[in-house]
Amino acid sequence: MSTNKNFDNSLVDDVKLFGLPAEKGRWLLIPLGVTILLCLGTAYSWSIFRSTIEKSLQVGATESLLPFTILLVVFSILMPITGFYIEKFGSRLVTAVGAIVMGIGYTASGLVNNIPLLTITYGIIAGAGVGIVYGVPLAVNAKWFPDKKGLAVGATVIGFGLSPLVTAPLAKNLIAANGDRGWQPTLIIFGIAFTVIILAIAPVMKYPPHGWQPAGWKPPIKLNEKQSDRSIPLLKSLSFYGLWLCFTIGTFGGLAAIGIASPVGTEIIGLDKNAAANAVSLFAVFNGLGRPLFGWIADKYKPKNAAIIAYVLAIAASIMMLTATKGAIATYIIAFSLIYLALGGWLAIGPTSTLILFRSQDYAKNYGIVFTAFGMGALLGTLIVGNIRDIFGNYLPFFYVTIGLSILGIILAVFLLKRKD
Repeated sequence: MSTNKNFDNSLVDDVKLFGLPAEKGRWLLIPLGVTILLCLGTAYSWSIFRSTIEKSLQVGATESLLPFTILLVVFSILMPITGFYIEKFGSRLVTAVGAIVMGIGYTASGLVNNIPLLTITYGIIAGAGVGIVYGVPLAVNAKWFPDKKGLAVGATVIGFGLSPLVTAPLAKNLIAANGDRGWQPTLIIFGIAFTVIILAIAPVMKYPPHGWQPAGWKPPIKLNEKQSDRSIPLLKSLSFYGLWLCFTIGTFGGLAAIGIASPVGTEIIGLDKNAAANAVSLFAVFNGLGRPLFGWIADKYKPKNAAIIAYVLAIAASIMMLTATKGAIATYIIAFSLIYLALGGWLAIGPTSTLILFRSQDYAKNYGIVFTAFGMGALLGTLIVGNIRDIFGNYLPFFYVTIGLSILGIILAVFLLKRKD
């Protein structure tokens, strides 16, 4: 947050939010930010759409995953780019533009009839909208909570992970109510609803006045000056490459699992579609819980140890799935809950590690670069898991891949995910 040495402390009491003193009113920004991210996080419910898309368009697993894959890649590219323009164009305008772009993408997706067009409308257009909006609530809340950045940002980002808890049952019911091609009107409804909701919230997504800070709080002045490793440019630091590779591996398995959670439940475990959709909603809870939990672990016990714990969970879950057979509902639920927990963890390990390992004043720029690992993990994970399904006839061989990569991730974390003080 920008600070002003000549700032008049009386402004603390004069600034109002929602008709309340800013120190109280700012807390309402968190549920509003969560609501925006709940809308954006509907992408995590894509597995609910896939079976009906495959059936109605007569396509395989790789093709049905392609729009989801491209959305994640475009999202990961646009999010850091947009971060450089929020202050230039204003957080409210950026939020509104992103909402409209996402709404157009979702609505257009409900009007197309093939995977290439769905990849453009859902993957590129909707993905761009998600990428444009995503960083705004986090940046706004970080500005209003300079004294509680971790709490504010961690609480806000939970909305993205918890989205399937709300949107997966909605998608399931809307698809069922609209017949064989129910995915189309469902996407149109989502597009219109999300645009209206985010546009309604956009006007309050604004930064505090220049120099505003909570009463009694003083910004740290010399936090990083004597920490030599943090003064090294990001791209010249081995810690960056360690973090980027670890983040890629962590999201590789987690994002692929999100895309296959529902079909794995129906094809391997034998659940019906309703039960599989309900399971996806349950998994979303663990995705959300993983963010504050692993943010705390990374902060208290070092990023390296948080990464190792996340990889161990992924290995344990993969071993469980390799033993799963028809009717092994408990195994499926526990395994995917662990996978979602670890994935949510990486969405906290990434930003927390960036703050710890590198100069905090360069956080926005640095994390934008680190976040490209999310896109790489999404691209590789979803493409590989789709091809495995098409080649082997089921998803189980994918869990051998996640075990091998998680072991590699542990090795990378031990040797590279650290800083020199």
